[in-house]
Amino acid sequence: MKRTIPLILLLVILFFCDILFGAISLSFNDIFTSTGVYHQIFMNLRLPRAITAIIAGISLSVSGLMMQTLFRNPLAGPYILGVSSGATLGVGTLVLLGSIIGFTATSTATVFAAILGASIILLLVLAVSFKVESNVSLLIIGMMLGSVAGALVNLMQNFANPDSLKLFIVWSLGSLSAVGWHEMSVVVPVFVLGLIMSILLVKPLNGLMLGENYAKGLGINVGQTRLIIVVSTGLLAGVVTAFCGPIAFIGVAVPHIARGLYKTSNHRTTLPASALIGANLMLLCDTIANLFTYPLPISTISALFGAPIIIWILLKK
Repeated sequence: MKRTIPLILLLVILFFCDILFGAISLSFNDIFTSTGVYHQIFMNLRLPRAITAIIAGISLSVSGLMMQTLFRNPLAGPYILGVSSGATLGVGTLVLLGSIIGFTATSTATVFAAILGASIILLLVLAVSFKVESNVSLLIIGMMLGSVAGALVNLMQNFANPDSLKLFIVWSLGSLSAVGWHEMSVVVPVFVLGLIMSILLVKPLNGLMLGENYAKGLGINVGQTRLIIVVSTGLLAGVVTAFCGPIAFIGVAVPHIARGLYKTSNHRTTLPASALIGANLMLLCDTIANLFTYPLPISTISALFGAPIIIWILLKK
């Protein structure tokens, strides 16, 4: 609790920082005034973006934690194991290939495509994990599957019309600004469903951490648990990638920060801790990204925070 309360207070501070600071600075008076241009900026741009940052941080961090436990690999995560690439392939197929055949993508269809793409890649990696014992080999296979997905997206880009291609490239840079109140009606239900599924997995995740045989000894249905983890990760990582683009390193780095800060690997602690830290980190990244006249891609900022942590993990083995 002594670590959680400061993180909650920090979350509140960063939430207001993300709302108030940017290319155009706002004041508290602008927030609570019911009229004016600044109030419109707050209501229709800053507030939904800050809420999206919290949702994205929680989703990527929790899905990263589950994947690290499932594959028993400290470097597993939505980005490194190709799950984000799968979601990108799903969205790319819908947007780019759809433009070729004359299909217009809706927000619901985009989310479904991203979740389907993420789940397919994750299922392939999971299937390979039964044949490959080496964690390093599994990481390489995940990266190769991600490369194949990227190659297919590049192939579709060559045939897509310029408008769809521009839309896809802007999306692929990563931004939290694409989610407004209309998109929230899709994002929030998918996020809540994925998060509830992950919370229900706390006990099975603790069992898997000690090995499949130990988990079976506790009466845990390992096959069913794997499937629920895949679906939950697909929902959480897929919905974020669908609307915000691929965001790197958050899913890999945050679970390690949570374990180091709380000095435990118990998922009853690390899952809510990862969610809280992930939300804080995404709010911080988004605040920094929007301080410039032209906002920076959110993945650029997240990489500056996440990449050094990954390097530290590799050096510490």
